[in-house]
Amino acid sequence: MTTDMPRRVRTIILTALALAAFAANSLLCRAALKHTSMDAASFTAIRLLSGAAMLSIIAWRGKISGNWPSALALFVYAAGFSFAYVKLSAATGALLLFGAVQATMAGYGMLKGERLKGLQIAGLLLALAGLAILLLPGIASPPMDASLLMMIAGASWGIYSLRGRGKGNPIGVTAGNFLRTLPFAAGLSLLTYGSSSIDKAGFFYAAASGALASGLGYAIWYTALPGLKATHAATVQLSVPVIAALGGIAFLGEPLGLRLIMASIATLGGIALVILERR
Repeated sequence: MTTDMPRRVRTIILTALALAAFAANSLLCRAALKHTSMDAASFTAIRLLSGAAMLSIIAWRGKISGNWPSALALFVYAAGFSFAYVKLSAATGALLLFGAVQATMAGYGMLKGERLKGLQIAGLLLALAGLAILLLPGIASPPMDASLLMMIAGASWGIYSLRGRGKGNPIGVTAGNFLRTLPFAAGLSLLTYGSSSIDKAGFFYAAASGALASGLGYAIWYTALPGLKATHAATVQLSVPVIAALGGIAFLGEPLGLRLIMASIATLGGIALVILERR
């Protein structure tokens, strides 16, 4: 018991740090695109470059691997994430992203023959209803083009996660995939060169998102994972949109409307039913 307690405390601390880092990605991106002159393409490029640098430093003693299809999925996620946050609040973006990730992974399981139980079906329908509540036309609804971009980003992250399941040396694989995104990011920067804009504050937000919230955040998460059961690892991630929403209120002055609250309860509650019943 005495030997297990320090391990549990260490796992709890690492998990909390990783979840905070994941939520910080939404806050840093939204802050850069709302409060500085930084454009979305430049944010994406700097985030991926700084993330690749941080992960390469962390993994330098091990093997750096990865593959191009996973790198492409990672790039589509990062680019869609940035361009969506030009118009979305931190909370709305995080909820749409997380919902799309889980829907993609659940859909893949169903295609592979995974049978959903009664509560899982109810949870999936509840989660979809939550997203529908958020996107219904009205004064409080988020812009549809930005919402679709974020859902594409979420689906891409779901594909990236599915491709990475069961891979050995996850930090080395992630480092290699980040490095492989750089040609894609350079191409995007060239295509948008005429509208590019970088200032000191925006550069800081993008570099912090890449090096700390992404690179270091993923490294901390992979370190915490061996101490978490699979169900617990999936369930605790439900807190990320909530942390992003609270951070948006505290640091960005974003409102938390009734529509977003209802959508969050339905979406996250439905996903929780799917995950917990899977045990």
